[in-house]
Amino acid sequence: MSVIYVLISISIVVAVGFLIAFISAVKHGQYDDDYTPSVRMLFDDELTGNKPSTSETKTSIKSAEQPAVKPKSIQI
Repeated sequence: MSVIYVLISISIVVAVGFLIAFISAVKHGQYDDDYTPSVRMLFDDELTGNKPSTSETKTSIKSAEQPAVKPKSIQI
């Protein structure tokens, strides 16, 4: 029965250690997201739902009228 008390106390010490490590990592910015803000500007129209201006619509219509290019086949 005393082994259970030892194991419970060790597990509590390990859990507190992980909690301290997690709080320290959050305070030092380990979980800050540096990638998403740089990519967000590329998809800004999709996220905000902005309608494209008339000049953007004309260029998209012109590009849609162009024939599709077949991809080159790769021979192995």
